[in-house]
Amino acid sequence: MRRLSLALAAGLLAMSSPLGAAFADPVDDKLIIDDKEMITRTKAPEGHPFEEVLSGWLFREAETRATEADSFANPGMLAVERGQEIWNTVDGTAGKSCASCHEDASVSMKDIGARYPKWDAKANKPINIELQIDKCRTENMGAEAYKFDAEEQVALTTYIKHQSLGTPVSVDLKQGEMQTWWNKGKDLYYTRMGQLNLSCSNCHENSMGKFIRADHLSQGQVNGFPTYRFSAPAMVSLHNRFRGCIRDTRAEMPKAFSDDLMALEVYVTWRGLGLSVETPAVRQ
Repeated sequence: MRRLSLALAAGLLAMSSPLGAAFADPVDDKLIIDDKEMITRTKAPEGHPFEEVLSGWLFREAETRATEADSFANPGMLAVERGQEIWNTVDGTAGKSCASCHEDASVSMKDIGARYPKWDAKANKPINIELQIDKCRTENMGAEAYKFDAEEQVALTTYIKHQSLGTPVSVDLKQGEMQTWWNKGKDLYYTRMGQLNLSCSNCHENSMGKFIRADHLSQGQVNGFPTYRFSAPAMVSLHNRFRGCIRDTRAEMPKAFSDDLMALEVYVTWRGLGLSVETPAVRQ
């Protein structure tokens, strides 16, 4: 097992070398979904390692890009439909549904998903859409919080995020202690971990634009999560993907919504400021 891990590490690190690396530039196409043109390229915020931030859609194969652009073909839209059902379903001892308080999601949730994660003063930490859903369920509906990656949690998160389709991603680092969490997330992004001794930046910064295991490495933007992955094949939440990447370095996976992963979500979301929300995006 140790020999295998060392061999994998050597192979991955070799890809970071300019010698023999396979490159593929992102396409220059436009992504239009339901007559809305998505922002897939935009100027990076100050302090960003890249001059331009690029949606992962630009790095995908033609068939994958076409699937996301067509809402009838996008399998992630099934999660949007399921999320709408959950939105209107009464649950919990209070006899309420999401719609009981928020009514029409296309109005009340418009652009909301583009602004998370955000600071929660009561929790004294950032929360994302999933944690906000659980907060509403436990405090307002008298219902239990969802288990991580429960089908209902992923579907409802997808539905809420979909109401922000086309809206530029925004995260307010002036709220509460968000800047402190951003700092922590940045440290984690550049920290090597696991038997393969790799960090997030090794793939999505140093090796951006290269091929690995027949896939094209993007900047690792999160503006399309939850996203449908053909390799799953299923909807995949952001913290599921974080944990999957950490697992692939042969490191111990942190719990979903742990402080480390919430800090990482704050930082990685900031890295994609200005890109349109694409939920549900389609990836390989």
